[in-house]
Amino acid sequence: MVEAAKLDGREQSAAEAARWICPHGRHAAAGCGACYHAGGGEDPELPLWDVTVWFSSAAAVPVRALKDIRRHGRGYTLGQPSTPLVYLLTGQGRAATAAEAVAGLVGFLLVNEHITAPFTVTEIRAVRPAYL
Repeated sequence: MVEAAKLDGREQSAAEAARWICPHGRHAAAGCGACYHAGGGEDPELPLWDVTVWFSSAAAVPVRALKDIRRHGRGYTLGQPSTPLVYLLTGQGRAATAAEAVAGLVGFLLVNEHITAPFTVTEIRAVRPAYL
């Protein structure tokens, strides 16, 4: 199962926006600290999601922060494609829905605000691998 949304500054339809609201009432692209903390659990009853978030930042993320995220323990990686100030954050998390999984990954940036300056999420994707 793949769920994705490209957030290009246009308004999402009400149905599309509702699909990306986490259990705490926040749009997944805005992030949710509660979803981030909940996603660290190892509840085998919840599906495991592979999540990818593209975002732009007002300032460059320090190279050290890009490398340190790998030590976080949740399999997160933060990379910078060839476009300046555009970043790719990936990780895994257990969550009931794609919206909750994405909100948790973006919530990582909120909880660890020292990593990046204010940011804008431009695209989100959550994949529930078929082999699980």
